Amino acid sequence: MTEKPSVTPARPDYFAALDPPESFETTADGPSGKLPLTDEILRQWSSGDIFGLTQSVGMGFDPRRVLGDQYLVLSTQGGVRNPDGTPAALGYHTGHWEVGLLVRAAAEQIETNGGVPFAAFVSDPCDGRTQGTNGMFDSLPYRNDAAIVMRRLIRSLPQRKGVIGVATCDKGLPAMMMALAGTAHLANVLVPGGVTLPPRVGEDAGKVQTIGARYSRGELSLEDASAAGCRACGTPGGGCQFLGTAATSQVIAEALGMTVPHAALAPSGQPIWTRLARDSAAAAAAMHASGMVMSDVLTEAAFENAMRMHAAVGGSTNLLLHIPAIAAAAGVRRPTVEDFSRVNQRVPRFVDCLPNGPVGHPTVRLFLAGGVPEVALHLHRAGLWNADEKTVSGLTWGDILDAWERSPRREVCRERLQLADGVDPDDVIMSPDKAKTAGLTSTVCFPKGNLCPQGSVIKATSIDPSVVDIDGVYRKRGPARVFTSERRAIEAVKGQTDSPIQPGDVIVLIGRGPLGCGMEETYQITSALKYLSFGKEVALITDARFSGVSTGACVGHVGPEALAGGPIGRVRDGDVIEIEIDRHSLQGHINLVETVDGEAPAAALATRPMHPELQVDPAIPDDTRLWAALQQVGGGTWGGCVYDVDRIVATLEAGQKALANIENKGDKNE
Repeated sequence: MTEKPSVTPARPDYFAALDPPESFETTADGPSGKLPLTDEILRQWSSGDIFGLTQSVGMGFDPRRVLGDQYLVLSTQGGVRNPDGTPAALGYHTGHWEVGLLVRAAAEQIETNGGVPFAAFVSDPCDGRTQGTNGMFDSLPYRNDAAIVMRRLIRSLPQRKGVIGVATCDKGLPAMMMALAGTAHLANVLVPGGVTLPPRVGEDAGKVQTIGARYSRGELSLEDASAAGCRACGTPGGGCQFLGTAATSQVIAEALGMTVPHAALAPSGQPIWTRLARDSAAAAAAMHASGMVMSDVLTEAAFENAMRMHAAVGGSTNLLLHIPAIAAAAGVRRPTVEDFSRVNQRVPRFVDCLPNGPVGHPTVRLFLAGGVPEVALHLHRAGLWNADEKTVSGLTWGDILDAWERSPRREVCRERLQLADGVDPDDVIMSPDKAKTAGLTSTVCFPKGNLCPQGSVIKATSIDPSVVDIDGVYRKRGPARVFTSERRAIEAVKGQTDSPIQPGDVIVLIGRGPLGCGMEETYQITSALKYLSFGKEVALITDARFSGVSTGACVGHVGPEALAGGPIGRVRDGDVIEIEIDRHSLQGHINLVETVDGEAPAAALATRPMHPELQVDPAIPDDTRLWAALQQVGGGTWGGCVYDVDRIVATLEAGQKALANIENKGDKNE
């Protein structure tokens, strides 16, 4: 047991005399000067707009400057930093810890341009901190909540000309993208919060999350686990060092044109990082001056670029939820699973970045190797990039790529990577031909089968090459180990049950989709399988989701989910499951091929009752239950887990009519 402090804090004396009482004033002088009001303002402006000027000078702003263009710097800042950078109060994660510095830099630039900066904050949870806990039940639903609050804050500043959105991590950044897309009539610019540096000695923030599993299996000492857990974050700010949801979202934001050039994955706390915030504020002012707005950027072709970028870098499968949601917010056609499948079959992966191999470089190396512009340059040369699309910089992608190829920025960054880390930038962002020779394969596959008739998702890139046959096909046939809670599953993975997970097993984790618990992220399990010595010999099938780190074969987003009647809910321990994934053609299937009781698989999946332990998690919050119901009407996980207001309203109206008819029939029968 962890020891607790032995001293009980003294209770304050709440009723002591105030000391000294004469120090408390009851009135104060108002701000000096005068508001620059005009006859037109007093006659035509709303009382709220005029009172807003009073509020601005009440906070100390120069009354002579309050009529400048207003810009909102909206961020996901969490925690409070002391002036020396130490924490006065911790945030939930490093990704939102230092973004206040970016807010300050953007605000200073707005003032330099003669504008009036406002700041608002909507912090976000940490998926790493909530892994394996009930806090994960709020993770994905939070994204929609945050986007709603952010949009309300934007609309609540009526005179704003644009928004500079500063965000970094797994839910705050997709939420910010949805918010900026949902107010696309404004001059909006996104500032990615960058990445934390890897430690000089130690494990990255992805691998370190497996110290409990490795220690429990005797593969890591207590001393080494303690040291690794302390050292993973090389710097106190920025998102994780691997292409999980946070880093992938930054990359996708830039690919969409929502950021200034070469903004994604900048090293947190470095001069380039704050410069990007200043450049972004200047870009928003230039957008407004030219009449350009975010809707000029977020086109259907821009989302095609985003999907191609996702495939090229080998990004997190969580973006299959977020990209359609951003498109829905922008009023653009939502990409479908067929779109993602088409793109991944056409676009090769040619980026070597954690958690993918063969080397697995940290995200800061991807930035120094050229980042998104360098990847886009390769795609453009291959005829796989829509170069006519506009970006918030005012430049088209064609303009950016022409300038990037011969830019001092590109030369300096690539040279720095070589000098600092001894890494050839062309080994991080390869040419497609070089990547093919190195054995890199395309990213995402969408297998179907009798256990997932609506489809599923697997990051084929992450399957350990040693368990892939020489023809590029992963084949597995093994006994099912069925779990209805992640806690029980991870206990079996750690070897803490009477029947531990063994090499060859197929973990089937059910009831963890939106209806069951809010579609938790099972990174705790997938990361353990990646870093345990036998993990590559184990497969996972679930109706939950996971981020970028997986191995063996981790299949998520199984549809229909078990609690929606999906056949995965009828699997029993000992049933034999067959998985086949072709990493070249991106074709695959997930099938029940034998049953433990000898019944034909088709009959078992048609007539068996659902697993006796399958249920909605008793700990699911009512907020999440409501989210699950609403997003189901809006298209479910394959539609991005968004709220389709028209469909929700139509469904409610139909339900009310049906209830009224039932009540009327009851009255007649009485």
